[in-house]
Amino acid sequence: MTASNLDLRVAELAERYRPLAVAILREAIRIPADDDDPSSGLSNHEGPRLRFLRDTIIDIDAVQHADDVGFDEFGNLVWTVMNGHDEMPPDHKKVIYLDGHSDTVQALRDQWRDKLGGAVDPYDGLVNPAALDPAALRAQLGYLPPEDEWQHLLFGRGAADQLAGVVAEIIATKILLELREEGALHGCIVRAYATVAEEDNDGGGPRHLVRHLFPTGGTDVIPDVVILTEGTGDAVKGALGIYRGQRGRMQIEVTVIGRSCHGSMPAQGLNPLEHGAAILAEAAERHARGEGMRDHPFVGRGTRTASWAVLDSPSDCAVPDRFVFRFDRRLSIGETAEEAVGQIESLDAVAVARAAGLTVTVGVPRYQQPTWTGCAVDNEQVYPGWVTPDEHPAIQAAVDAYRRVVTPHVKDGVAGALRAEPRVDTWVFSTDGVGFPVPVDPMPFVVPATKQWVVSGAVTHPAMFGIGAGIEQNTHRIGEYVDERELQHAIAVLARFPSLFAAT
Repeated sequence: MTASNLDLRVAELAERYRPLAVAILREAIRIPADDDDPSSGLSNHEGPRLRFLRDTIIDIDAVQHADDVGFDEFGNLVWTVMNGHDEMPPDHKKVIYLDGHSDTVQALRDQWRDKLGGAVDPYDGLVNPAALDPAALRAQLGYLPPEDEWQHLLFGRGAADQLAGVVAEIIATKILLELREEGALHGCIVRAYATVAEEDNDGGGPRHLVRHLFPTGGTDVIPDVVILTEGTGDAVKGALGIYRGQRGRMQIEVTVIGRSCHGSMPAQGLNPLEHGAAILAEAAERHARGEGMRDHPFVGRGTRTASWAVLDSPSDCAVPDRFVFRFDRRLSIGETAEEAVGQIESLDAVAVARAAGLTVTVGVPRYQQPTWTGCAVDNEQVYPGWVTPDEHPAIQAAVDAYRRVVTPHVKDGVAGALRAEPRVDTWVFSTDGVGFPVPVDPMPFVVPATKQWVVSGAVTHPAMFGIGAGIEQNTHRIGEYVDERELQHAIAVLARFPSLFAAT
């Protein structure tokens, strides 16, 4: 492939702005260290970080006008770029969403210091290189490059999941504006988001758009494609894949209520812990045998694991009163929440507990924590999976963009390193993408056929794919890092994709 001038300019600017991207990312990671709020940076506590990012977007000219960036009611940071001199009417342009969540999981600061010898801090990054024990770092992570490449690594909570993706969006929109006269924004509108509360409530930010923006907005706010900037690296298959699908997930909550009594006379009570343990054991055995789990040729098999529990008991020498536990259920394409709940309802151990006189309820919990702006939230904790067909123009344009601005600038590596040839694959974990699907029947709003939304099981959604710096197996881990080289090339793909897709 002969590189065009736009290919060369995008790759050149992505490399030139890599130090800027690293500086922004380093500060975005560090911000919670200054905050009196112990939950700063976590779901529903993203405010200080998002205000910094908003100001940065304006300061570095990642928007044309300051009022092109701001917060929506939910608390998502949103900014828009387009070529105002493009003669194409807005309702004829392709609408491209860039999506990345701005919240992180707990930093576990003391554990970082203890396990990494004080060399790395989850907010301040590499603070004492001389104390860094390579063996200790390797013990914590799924993949590390060779030690002579560690100067490219930026450490900290959220480096890989997924603040690097948000920063990539910022630099990409800066590049798009700088190259608008060279056609980088021809025929498209780019809406970029730093969403909130994804770690606690997957897809909460997009779900707000689906419920409140899409039904009342025009065609210029309904996406033709969504690019998820969550990390798409794999410790074995390589960095910076193009991911076009994922399993969904849900929480299933089981409440077992018995009758408490003194532990010296257990026959006087009804023990919810013992009956609940039998339910857990039977569920685990059935899962191990693969019973009830559908498989999908691309995203894989559904799974189920016990993930959380609370026991109400007057003492440790008593029969408890109540046992509540949850299953994390990963849903393959075609599996439904009703089906997954029914699998637990039908367990023999549930029937035995009820026959013994205990009350057993099985259902889906609701997420009801307000966002950092005070926006009320109330949704079932069901997050549908999705797949974008390989032949969709969005996937083909993503592959084309990678080959134009990444392939000429990298050599094939091994394990989790960058690859010259684009790798199309699927996520293991969940992303903001689960917030975009809506029921096929009935559709809650009109989507023009020209937008080529796709169907995954009982839901429909815009074409979606992901590309982002970071290795999946390193997320939520002690020693989390991102490789600056991945960040550079992710920026390049985000900046080159829009005009290629608009031309399809």
